[in-house]
Amino acid sequence: MVELARDGEARVPGTERCEVAPGELCPQHGRPLELYCEEEQRCICCVCTIQQCQRHRRVLLEEERSKKQALLKESLEKAQEESEKIKQVMQKLEERTCSIKDSSEELKSTILNKFALLKKALEDCQWQTVARIEREQAAALERVEEDWSLLKDHLDLLTQHRERAQRLLACPNHRTFLQEFPLLPSPKSPEVLVPTEFNAANIVKPIAEILIDVSRLLLEDLPGSVASKAPDTVGQDHRNLTFDPKTANKHLKLSKGNRKAKHSPGAICGQPEQGPRFKPWQVLCTQGYGHGHHYWEVEVSSHSVVLGVTYRSLPWEQQQGQKFNIGLNGGSWGLQVLEDCYLAWHKGQREKIRERFYKNLGVSLDYSKGLLSFYGLGETTQLIHSFHNVFTEPLYPVFWLCEGRTVMLCQWE
Repeated sequence: MVELARDGEARVPGTERCEVAPGELCPQHGRPLELYCEEEQRCICCVCTIQQCQRHRRVLLEEERSKKQALLKESLEKAQEESEKIKQVMQKLEERTCSIKDSSEELKSTILNKFALLKKALEDCQWQTVARIEREQAAALERVEEDWSLLKDHLDLLTQHRERAQRLLACPNHRTFLQEFPLLPSPKSPEVLVPTEFNAANIVKPIAEILIDVSRLLLEDLPGSVASKAPDTVGQDHRNLTFDPKTANKHLKLSKGNRKAKHSPGAICGQPEQGPRFKPWQVLCTQGYGHGHHYWEVEVSSHSVVLGVTYRSLPWEQQQGQKFNIGLNGGSWGLQVLEDCYLAWHKGQREKIRERFYKNLGVSLDYSKGLLSFYGLGETTQLIHSFHNVFTEPLYPVFWLCEGRTVMLCQWE
């Protein structure tokens, strides 16, 4: 075998050389690949057996193929099992896809129907409320027209009486005067007319609380609501306010054209009495606002102040146990500024808001939408709190100042 390896030829006495395909020859020695080296995991020739793989474990090709075939069959079986499993999973995924589509379509249909029902209920309530307002308006106008007609008839009678009386006074004949005087009836006073009332608050009272709750739910509580964010319109429709000196508590000193209010403890700074003024340390603004959007800004010297809006009917007297009366009734709304938080007041109920202290505050009143919002003004505009309501009267800005505090009404050109 050594000699054959050295000669590079395979000479076997009594046999002829067999033709071998190139892939069946050793690429290094050109000899037939007859054995398999398990260490190097390759087919080898007799020369490889002597030179490279002398100490390796070598087996016949048939034996190694038998082993590899067993492994390959096992691999095929596993692949078949895995294929079946994958097909089953894919089938389940297809079923899951159909289930998700069916469920989502059913859920979409349910949600659309629910919102359609709610929308119809809101629209029906809207038209019913509008119709009631129109009926109340028509009835009130009819009563006013009746009263006007009564007064007009009485005025015509008075005019006729005045003309006859003037003619009688101008009569030069005493006999004629005395004869016609009894024929002139004395004018009667008109009946006392009951003032016709049109109470908008009573008309919307049955629906007002529901609208307030629905507005808060839809505009604030629903996930993804954008109403709780500071709108881009803050700062538009700015109003330049002035304090009303006739309403200021006697310890509040007004200056800078009634744009600055300071609580001076121990000093009486009030103006001469010109009407009712607050007993609490409060002051109204001269301006009152109705339909439309209105915005104003204030600067506070420190915490312990209250800013808000109110109907003109806010009590002048101090309520027992309370330092202020802003937000203690149904016709006023207030934000109390504390050192580390804020308290939102309405109907005597308070809501605590955790937010840092702001010296500059903005107030946005969208009267028509029934939305009153308070903002902290800094590098960014931060919504502090919003009130939802159905406003029925003009609203006046109102303030309460603790001792030593100052409030400045910001003016824009």
